[in-house]
Amino acid sequence: MKIYDLSQPLNQDCSFWPFYPPFEVKYIKRKAEHGVNAQYIMTSNHMGTHLDAPRHFVTHGRTIDQIPVEWMWGPGVIVDVSDICDDLALFTPKDLEARADIREGDILFIHTGWHKYSFLSPEGDEERYIQRHPGPHFSICDWLLKKKIHIWGVDMISTDHPMNLPIGRFLGRGGLEHWQKVRAKSEAKFGKKNMGTLFPDSAYQLTHNALFPHDCMHVENLGGDISRPELHNKRITLGAFPWNFKGGEAAFCRAVAWLDEDAKPAARAAKSKPAARKRGK
Repeated sequence: MKIYDLSQPLNQDCSFWPFYPPFEVKYIKRKAEHGVNAQYIMTSNHMGTHLDAPRHFVTHGRTIDQIPVEWMWGPGVIVDVSDICDDLALFTPKDLEARADIREGDILFIHTGWHKYSFLSPEGDEERYIQRHPGPHFSICDWLLKKKIHIWGVDMISTDHPMNLPIGRFLGRGGLEHWQKVRAKSEAKFGKKNMGTLFPDSAYQLTHNALFPHDCMHVENLGGDISRPELHNKRITLGAFPWNFKGGEAAFCRAVAWLDEDAKPAARAAKSKPAARKRGK
């Protein structure tokens, strides 16, 4: 059994959500002066690899400390859709199921390849990472609920497509008007006449609004070893472990994968599907 780290590094230069307070860190004690090194940090919860709890969007939703530990690890799949994910690409549940055997109750991580543009990456591109990342078609929400998935995640700054976020609708209004640029690129890609069908008002932040009330939560900004091909499209064990943050609406987390080196590819055409491991409620 081998373990892989699927997390992005975290410091003052890490990927952040626009207009949220940045990650700040400083030394409050130094070895030469005080005999010890000690640091102080101040940050929002939505930096680097983090898990969003339902409380992020639901007034009385579960907080980080209320998530059952057994939901945080278990059988699952890292589905590789990087071959179809260019700027602002859309992927669908059909695309996911064509690549892997995704079962009821799984942990599902999606590899789009976009983590390579995160801020601490050698290929880091701030505007591309935030404004032009791929995203799922809104039909993924009903599909995830049908699959009874509690935790899923992406190697992008958000689980929603930019056109279903402030990024593509109003982010930056009064400033650089980035949203207009994102919309123009989307219209060129998908056709202006198709925008209302692909990105209706009802799909706005839908992976947050539609899923959190049902305790379907997600990890954003996955990275690290997630691009390793030996992890893709096969049955493995996955985990996402936040700190025990009482009342937290989100928390930094360490995402990991355990690989049985004898694991077989999880082809969608598998003849049989063993029952999913029972999870707590």
